[in-house]
Amino acid sequence: MNKAVVLGATGGMGSALVHELHKRGIEVVAFARSREKLKGYFSGLPQVKQAAGDAYVTEHIVTAAQGADVIFHCVSVPYPEWAEKHPRLMKTVLEAARQVQARVVVIDNIYPYGYSRTERVSEDHPKQPHTRKGQIRCQVEEIALASHRAGTPVMIVRLPDFYGPYAQNTALHFTLKAIATGKAGIFVGSLDVPREYIYMPDAAQAVVTAAEYTDGYGENWNIPGAGVITGREILQICQQAAGKAARIISVGRSFFAIAGLFDRGMREVKEMLYLMEQPVVLSGEKYERRIGPIPKTPYREGLTQTIRELARRYTPRS
Repeated sequence: MNKAVVLGATGGMGSALVHELHKRGIEVVAFARSREKLKGYFSGLPQVKQAAGDAYVTEHIVTAAQGADVIFHCVSVPYPEWAEKHPRLMKTVLEAARQVQARVVVIDNIYPYGYSRTERVSEDHPKQPHTRKGQIRCQVEEIALASHRAGTPVMIVRLPDFYGPYAQNTALHFTLKAIATGKAGIFVGSLDVPREYIYMPDAAQAVVTAAEYTDGYGENWNIPGAGVITGREILQICQQAAGKAARIISVGRSFFAIAGLFDRGMREVKEMLYLMEQPVVLSGEKYERRIGPIPKTPYREGLTQTIRELARRYTPRS
């Protein structure tokens, strides 16, 4: 891979991918809607080209992706807009890739698997989602794989929940930010159910390595985190890293049922709460067998680094 374009570059995963590609000496174009955000994120990386545009407009992507080998699709969509926008967005990205003859790597989640039937979920696990959002992700996957069969190489990478200093669109981020700044906050789900998270630099490293494995296109790839951890363990590690205690309370279905009466986004969260109660934990056996080791930063190290960076960013300077 000589040149790559990252769509959604100012999101958590997109930003991590831009930094990983840059670190490997790959020419990279950071694509996002806001020119100001692009400057804020990547002004310290002068070699990274910034391209402001609309990912729903094929011509904007085509202009940014001239000469690119790979397009990384990391554009996020607010929950209430998934049904309308996700299929349209995928078709736009794939058409742009077809025109510039680039491969596409789609960053996806675990929603299509529905309830876990096995202790570790492999790529062969049935995709029988019981949620509307899981069904939409399956629909989008079919669009992507149909494009692959038609001649545009597509790889789908599935990741668990992210964490890291730039993983801002996650439930865990609000917990970590509260601890880092010494404020009261919430933890979504039980504090005692072991769940899986992936540290964003690890995810970016594994995704870029997968993207370079040209025999892996046309397939799904699961990339797990560093095992499972309870919310209680997360709070203990993070409060030690912050050097102070913050009041964190766990919230569940009743919280989102009430909040959903006033906020559609909160209402959309409710159907995904099963993942906090019956977590899906990914198997990375296929990746490690065919591609290589998956980086797995220990939770204590990754969470400590995240808390310190969040404290630096959000603590007012005297």
